[in-house]
Order: sequence, then C-alpha cells, then structure tokens
Amino acid sequence: MAIKYLIIDLLIGKLHFQALFDRVSRHMADKTAEKTIQQLPANIEEMLKVGAHFGFLRSRRHPSFKSYIVGTKNMTEVIDLEKTDELLKKAEAFVEELAKNKKTILFAASKSEAKEIIRKYAEEIGVPFVAGRWIGGTLTNFPEVKKRVIRLEDLSSKKEKGELMKYTKKERLMFDREIEALTEMFAGLKNLTRVPDAVFVVDSKKEDIAVAEANKTGVPVVALASSDCDINKVKFGIPGNDASRASIEYFVSRIAAAYKRGVAAVVAA
Repeated sequence: MAIKYLIIDLLIGKLHFQALFDRVSRHMADKTAEKTIQQLPANIEEMLKVGAHFGFLRSRRHPSFKSYIVGTKNMTEVIDLEKTDELLKKAEAFVEELAKNKKTILFAASKSEAKEIIRKYAEEIGVPFVAGRWIGGTLTNFPEVKKRVIRLEDLSSKKEKGELMKYTKKERLMFDREIEALTEMFAGLKNLTRVPDAVFVVDSKKEDIAVAEANKTGVPVVALASSDCDINKVKFGIPGNDASRASIEYFVSRIAAAYKRGVAAVVAA
C-alpha cells in the first residue's frame, strides 16, 4: 500500500511540474511576442491590434491570395501585414490623388459589419455611398439610376413643402412608401451626378456585382479583401480582415483620411 501511495504522489508531483512548466513556457512566449510587437512599425502594430491579420480557413482561400499568407494559427490563415501595409499605402496615394484632381470615389458595402461604417466615413468626407444592397446598373446603367435619385429628391421636396397634402390619405401613404424605398436604395447617391471615378468596396467577393460593373466600365476599384477574395479582380487590393468591425473601420478610416488629405491640399492651394 505504501508503494502504491508513493507512486500516486510521484505522478501528482509530475503533473504539477508539467503544469508549471507549461505556464512558464506560455509566459515566456507571450513576453517574446510582446517584445516583437513593440519593435514593429506603428502601422503594422495598429493592424495587429484590430485583428487585420486574420484570414479564413485554408479551405476557403482563393488561389490568388496565396502570396499574401504567412502561416496558420488555430486553423485560421494569417495575412502578411507587411504586404498589407505596402498595398494600403498605394491605395491611399491613389485616393489622395483622386481628391486632388477633384474626382469622385464611391464607397460601397452591403455586409452588416460594414454598412454603418461606410455610411459614417462617406458622409464625413462628403462622398457618395451605397450602404446596403448594390443596385444593379449603378455604373453600367447610370442614367436610369439617376432618374430614381431625381424622383427621390422631387418627392422629398414636395413632402417638405406640403405639396402632397392635396392627395388622398391612401395616395399619400403610397408616396411615403415610395420615398422610404427610394431612400433606402438611393439616399447615398444624391450628390452623384455622373459615373464615379473610382469605387471603394469592403469585401470584393461580397460586392462582386459592384466589382464586375466597375471593371466593365473601366472604373478602378479599391477593395479591402480577405483570403476568400479574388484579389486580382481589383486594381488596388488591400489584403486584410474584412469580417471584423474593428478591422473594417481601421481600413475605411485610412482610405477616408487619404481622400480628406487630397481635398485639404486643393483648398490650401
């Protein structure tokens, strides 16, 4: 019996030692990672903090994205943020130059994580936007889309002036429903008088119709694209996490700031 208890004590001691060893190893790894992060450029450190380096499972990766992957963590592929930083700067330079030349960029996103972010920054810098489902023909059949925008402005103006009060209650209800539907689809396009000079989308796979229309009409596309996107379909692809709100806001804010700098340069000149 004494030998049996001795063996149990030794096993327990071994388990305790192993647990302690594991804890120390993890602590050392965390310290090493923390030190490494502190040595990174500020831009890459910011991207790490918002989780911009997380892609999707390898099974979901598009072949065009292979060169932007540096490894895997917990079955999730890790995006090379050095390449992201390089391509983001190219996209920012392009967008800033657009603003300097008084050209227009259209912001677009339909996924729930990005809609309000796109709306917020587009309104902040005064550019047109689509925060919701992309309306087919926005670029390829712009004159028809513009007619719907004019119709929205006309009805909204008449409602504000009280000119719709001459109609019956049922007719006014129909007008209200039409205004509501048109607002949801076209409110962000009110200031768009012609086909935009560029389009910025969040998740080029999700916004495949917008990307296809832009390519068909020769409009350059700037896109935040994760590992499941065909990054070759856009002119300025930014490899990064397009599913996290924090990551989306980081990249949208950088593109918006670039446009704002271009506008400021025009005003200063």
